Amino acid sequence: MKSKLLQMVNGQRTFALVFETGDEVAAGLLEFAKEQRLLGSHLTGIGAFQDAVLGYWDWTTREYRRIPLREQVEVVSLVGNIALGPEGDPKVHAHVVVSKSDGTAHGGHLLEGHVRPTLEAVVIESPEHLQRSMDPETGLALLKL
Repeated sequence: MKSKLLQMVNGQRTFALVFETGDEVAAGLLEFAKEQRLLGSHLTGIGAFQDAVLGYWDWTTREYRRIPLREQVEVVSLVGNIALGPEGDPKVHAHVVVSKSDGTAHGGHLLEGHVRPTLEAVVIESPEHLQRSMDPETGLALLKL
């Protein structure tokens, strides 16, 4: 993955990220967030995956149900945020909608996605940081405002 700082205005940084064939996006976004010490950001992206694993939060089991897609798909929309987790480290929370060759769409949490041929993302950091805390009812680390 390659990145470039596009601008910095009043404490807000905007980055362009370009993932290349074989790059894993979820891990790459987390690594980037740690390297740049991102405390609160939002992101968008488009591109394509050679394979992906989406997640659906199952309320009854309190676990992500894994949805593997073992084929080439277009990334129609990638959106998410980066916030500090309960332990103070950055956490990426991203959702993705992908389309198959017949135009059917699948969506969910981005758990894993291997790029082919490219994925382009924009990450915009906020001058105010976002913090997550554990919610006992859901078992999830939810944004705290």
